[in-house]
Amino acid sequence: MRAVVAEPHAEAADIAGLLARSDALRQVSDSPELDCQLLLAEVLGCSRASLLAHPARRVEPARQQQYADLLARRRQGEPIAYLLGRKGFLDFELAVDRRVLIPRPETELLVEKTLECLAGREAEPLHLLDLGTGSGAIAIALARHSGSWQVAASDCSEASLELARHNAANLGAGQIRFVQSSWLAAFGSRQFALIVSNPPYIAADDPHLQQDGLPFEPRQALVAEQAGLAGIRDIISQSRRCLQKGGWLLLEHGFDQAAAVAALLMESGYTEIRGWQDLAGLDRVTAARMSTPE
Repeated sequence: MRAVVAEPHAEAADIAGLLARSDALRQVSDSPELDCQLLLAEVLGCSRASLLAHPARRVEPARQQQYADLLARRRQGEPIAYLLGRKGFLDFELAVDRRVLIPRPETELLVEKTLECLAGREAEPLHLLDLGTGSGAIAIALARHSGSWQVAASDCSEASLELARHNAANLGAGQIRFVQSSWLAAFGSRQFALIVSNPPYIAADDPHLQQDGLPFEPRQALVAEQAGLAGIRDIISQSRRCLQKGGWLLLEHGFDQAAAVAALLMESGYTEIRGWQDLAGLDRVTAARMSTPE
């Protein structure tokens, strides 16, 4: 008689069993359980609350495979935002992929301080510029805050601008003017009341570039020469040509670059230099004002 060979025990195909695979993510994630919930909810097209409310729900093989594929990518360190294709920013959500940086809380701080500099001027037809717009996060936040403001946004990458335009259209900020440009090269002597930027500011040899999903993000949006200050230096210099008298320049920068950024601003004749820290108490944003025209 032919012997019957027992097949290996199949992995559980219900929601509880699939979510139990979080141990596989512990080396790459500080929140493996949450990652699993987000990925499975994405595959099933439901909320996390629905997942947790129906742990015995069976999941068909095709969706199990989709989930397994996402887990495999997450195990390799790919950021959860890229796997989901979106990231929350302030009070809205942006489409993101590997063409652009994933928006971070430091950039929310940059927007918050930008709006503080413009407080009380929401009804004025101000011209504002976001340099290195990436996903469009900053420009969209400004355009949504006031329909009177005329917002322009530039990026050297047309691929990034394509995604930024998509985000702006989806979020009702279609009035933004997107321009392909290396910093202010395409703007001539056009004048702005405020220029804001989250430029690349990580040094090329910084070990953090190999951590926290950064290898998956566009290197040109992360890394700058001159110990991370090359882009910041160019923006400070070029902005003198395009800032109105009394106009503001706001920059996001590395936690250890505040003194260097302030020195560059002083050397270029900016005044009212001030800085802010993030929730961790790290210096992340510096602002300065153009006191006199060039």
